[in-house]
Amino acid sequence: MKNNILINNVLKIVFPLALGGAILYWMYRDFDFKSIENILLNEMNWTWMLLSFPFGILAQAFRGWRWRQTLDPVGEHPRHSTCIHSIFLSYATSLIIPRIGEFTRCGVLRRYDGVSFPKALGTVVTERAIDTLLMAIIASLMLLLQMGVFTTFFTKTGTSLDSILNRFSTTGYIVTAICAVAVLFLLHFLLKKLAIYNKVKATLGGIWQGVISLRNIKNIPLFVIYTLGIWISYFLHYYLTFFCFDFTSDLGVDCALVTFVVGSIAVIVPTPNGAGPWHFAVKTMLILYGVNENNALYFVLIVHTVQTILVILLGVYSWGALSFTKKRNVCQPLQAL
Repeated sequence: MKNNILINNVLKIVFPLALGGAILYWMYRDFDFKSIENILLNEMNWTWMLLSFPFGILAQAFRGWRWRQTLDPVGEHPRHSTCIHSIFLSYATSLIIPRIGEFTRCGVLRRYDGVSFPKALGTVVTERAIDTLLMAIIASLMLLLQMGVFTTFFTKTGTSLDSILNRFSTTGYIVTAICAVAVLFLLHFLLKKLAIYNKVKATLGGIWQGVISLRNIKNIPLFVIYTLGIWISYFLHYYLTFFCFDFTSDLGVDCALVTFVVGSIAVIVPTPNGAGPWHFAVKTMLILYGVNENNALYFVLIVHTVQTILVILLGVYSWGALSFTKKRNVCQPLQAL
């Protein structure tokens, strides 16, 4: 049992690193890394990169403030500062194990402010659902406005919807649906037989409370402002880097929006900070907009690396700040700071 757990934990770290590394190796196998020094020292405008940093920080801060708001309806009132530190730390830890950040930030609130872990996790699920919906809306609009570019992208990458759907027959869809239902019934049966069923049920109940917390949020306009602030800040954090290079500075907002959306979708693939899939998706789209392949590689490598360093620095800062943060006594009345 312990060996299986150890193997699973190792795979959670090794597989994303191997996947991201394999994609990066394939993309940069013939790349001249020595030439990047000249770009960094002589051809790149670092002023625009530095100007993008506040928006990267602000995006995560908005996420912390919004999370604090979604916790109020479920009776949890952590400090604003703890919420923001937990967000900074969650992004940094996700560089090691993708998706671990969601659990990390819930654990931080549990440790320092006595927040219920299941309820916190439930609000995270709510947040992710809202962000996914918003990104789907933006992606749909971009798809309509830039249909020609996306069609070319899907054709070149072999990910067109027709090519995917044609691989399944009617029988295949039916069998897949039956298997899915069978798996759900099996899981339900196993949970009932397990001794920890009641504990799991209580945990899922807490998660559900967090999921439905959105309907009880007092200030919906503020929630909308926070949500828009997150994604506008993310976009500006990315868009301003276009002005760092001569070959992207004239591409315009349309190109920035399209590559931003495609890159945001690419990071769904579980690699550290989207390394590999993000590089490939954004590079491909830049080429379709007329950027030289070598220049596109320069852009994705430099921008992703610098922004990842920012994530690491914010994580280190929050780790240090939390080490000096006094833990709350959960028996005492909570007052948001």
